[in-house]
Amino acid sequence: MNSNGNETTSVLIVGGSLVGLSAAVFLAWQGVPVVVVDKHDGSSLHPRAIGFTTRTVEHFRQTGIEVPASSQGMKPPRRARVESLTGARLEEYPWTPGNHGAYGAEESPVHAVAITQDRLEPILRERARDLGAQLRPGTELLGLDSDDHGVTATLRRRADGHEYRLRAQYVVAADGATSPLREAMGIGRHGAGALSVQRSILFRAPLDEYLRDGVVQFEIEQPDLRAFLTTYSDGRWVLMLGDDVERDADEQIRVVRRAIGRTDIPIELITTGRWELAALIADRFSDGRVFLAGDAAHQLPPNRGGFGANTGIDDAHNLAWKLAAVLAGKAEPRLLDTYDAERRPIADLRHDQLFARADYKAYLRTPESAAPILDDTAVELGQLYRSAAVLGADDQLPPARRPREWAGQPGTRAPHLWVVAGDEQFSTLDLFGRDWVLLSEDELWSAAAAHTVEQLGASVTFVHVGTEMKPVEAGTFRTAYGVEAGGATLIRPDGYIAWRTVTTPADPAGALTTALATLAVPTGAATAAAAPVG
Repeated sequence: MNSNGNETTSVLIVGGSLVGLSAAVFLAWQGVPVVVVDKHDGSSLHPRAIGFTTRTVEHFRQTGIEVPASSQGMKPPRRARVESLTGARLEEYPWTPGNHGAYGAEESPVHAVAITQDRLEPILRERARDLGAQLRPGTELLGLDSDDHGVTATLRRRADGHEYRLRAQYVVAADGATSPLREAMGIGRHGAGALSVQRSILFRAPLDEYLRDGVVQFEIEQPDLRAFLTTYSDGRWVLMLGDDVERDADEQIRVVRRAIGRTDIPIELITTGRWELAALIADRFSDGRVFLAGDAAHQLPPNRGGFGANTGIDDAHNLAWKLAAVLAGKAEPRLLDTYDAERRPIADLRHDQLFARADYKAYLRTPESAAPILDDTAVELGQLYRSAAVLGADDQLPPARRPREWAGQPGTRAPHLWVVAGDEQFSTLDLFGRDWVLLSEDELWSAAAAHTVEQLGASVTFVHVGTEMKPVEAGTFRTAYGVEAGGATLIRPDGYIAWRTVTTPADPAGALTTALATLAVPTGAATAAAAPVG
């Protein structure tokens, strides 16, 4: 409690679904006190999202979450155009442009998984609580007042109507596509806009025999029925209809049977839904101490690249380490400005990718999309950040490339390499998380890192490549990270390359200290402390 009798926390998250829970995990793992409020009591009856990409699984793995193995295996789901589930197969589509494999599984120690959102959210809740996050379901936000020192939220428990105030230093608005917080801040949106209204029928049926060839998504084409049918690989299926027609239970069973192509299959109806498909990006992702994440920041319709939910989880991961650094006094508040600078262009890129591809090309208002189609691995693992938290991101570089087409440029994800230390084999990605990491084959950088820690008080860990750890394949470090024997690479806590020098500079300690100071690390960061919430 503060002097006014209000509860206090460092970060308030509004919205306790997939992105809000991910943000809670990432922040609590960084040691940040966090409270999550959500007006709902639990997960939606609808499974909603199902595909989680390699990068998302990397984030969860970093914070100690082991996502259950996918029953669909490591390969991307297959999709076919059919007359019905049991009828003629008309055409099968490649999952990704160019049909390049499984979301870059070869570029990571993990791979994409197919788990439903309603199965994943309880795992996130448990991990968030284990890390110390406070989760308050059935609690709605009534109002938010900001000042120079923090934010005061007025909250109400729906069960008994009790109202109270909570004081936070920052707020993460993960309150959905219609985001009342975004609207209250007057943040507009741009993009293709409203696309269609979909009706969904969630049902259970014994149809596994029709999944034996590996196709799990079906575009139904009949003279008077256009629909999309897919399985959640747990006995549940969903039929999506674009006609926005309200159907009673008997009508639902009839249309499901038409999509299946059989009338002798028992159908158990679970629930229905009405969904507004839209493609809209917020004009800015923050306002003062409030940050938009997930659908509140970017409403992206479902697609085979899984851009919607995964983009939101990536937002939360990008924001969490920055909030943690600022709250701990390890970075200046200007670091938070890089959240919008880095994440909004990614949302715009993915928006444009949607309409360059077959799934949504029909919604284009122009004959063709100007955006070249990028491989999903490039979009997920090869995106480029440009901001004040990256030094040396060349303006001529493309917004994304397949990971192996990069060579350690600042602004790119640090490459995964298998390395060994003693008898242990692990990924270079396992080195990154809470502190800055400096990688080099030259021992002189150890003294440079020590000098920087002394000058700035920054948390920098030096890893001597070739001594403390060795790549399983000799010579791969220099190639993947684009440095020579005396060069060095500085990695941010989120695993992105912040700065590098290809060769040895005249003054290594001075170069590293200048780089970190430029990257919003203040002098005396180790002993600085964020001001208490008052």
